[in-house]
Amino acid sequence: MTELRNRMIADMKLHGLAPGTQDVYVKAVRRLAGHYHRSPDQLSEQELRDYFTYLVDEKHVASSTLRTEIFGVKFLFDKTLQKPWPTLKFLRARRQVKLPPVLDREEARRLIGLIRCPAVHMCATMMYSCGLRISEALGLQVADIDSQRMVVVVRAGKGNKDRQVPLPQRTLELLRAYWRSYRPQTCLLVTTDGRPLTVHRVRYFLKKALKKSGIRKSVSCHTLRHSYATNLMEQGVDVRAIQCLLGHRSLKTTTVYLHMTQTMIQSVQQAINELTADL
Repeated sequence: MTELRNRMIADMKLHGLAPGTQDVYVKAVRRLAGHYHRSPDQLSEQELRDYFTYLVDEKHVASSTLRTEIFGVKFLFDKTLQKPWPTLKFLRARRQVKLPPVLDREEARRLIGLIRCPAVHMCATMMYSCGLRISEALGLQVADIDSQRMVVVVRAGKGNKDRQVPLPQRTLELLRAYWRSYRPQTCLLVTTDGRPLTVHRVRYFLKKALKKSGIRKSVSCHTLRHSYATNLMEQGVDVRAIQCLLGHRSLKTTTVYLHMTQTMIQSVQQAINELTADL
């Protein structure tokens, strides 16, 4: 499996897939190999059909998980093994659109305030106040903070696109205090010994803070980004502006936040009350 794995990783790099995507695809193929206890290049098309039938009928995997398994296995057989089997053409997973959990301003303030690691606290602040993905926050360089123009330069975000987002004054003040303590040289978010902050460390301290906060929502790093977008929308910021801030390719992706704003829900509720008042 090692030689095949290396070939697949090389192919994914040549296709320009992000490191995170590469890791997810490799794990999907590893699960396929583990199911049959054989290298995937020794499997038949029927075995591939049986595997995905097993995932749907017996494992009852979520739609999002099934999509990941399909994409990873498809890449291996289509690109690396050059086996464009008919089965691969009709494998589909119905997309589920779920509204993500969102923190209001007070909840976000309370949660971030309970993070005890200063570097992780700074990371969470950047994700919430600038709408960054965890990978974007951890990828920030010191030079990406432009205090003269009050912007943060996000380099090679999702889709390998650069963008700029506004830098709040309070966030800049916190960044300066953080810099005086940690003195990062190149990578912005680092541990006390100068090593780059890791996703695992951020998630660990966020989870601890969530337990202390009393917030009963299912919160992840990405929740901070969702909350940024929703809270801005509640303040009346145009949805197209938010699309640019988040780096969304499609406006359709951004409009999901319209369904979560309390101001919108309240205004609709008022209109419905007036509509039905004389019933």
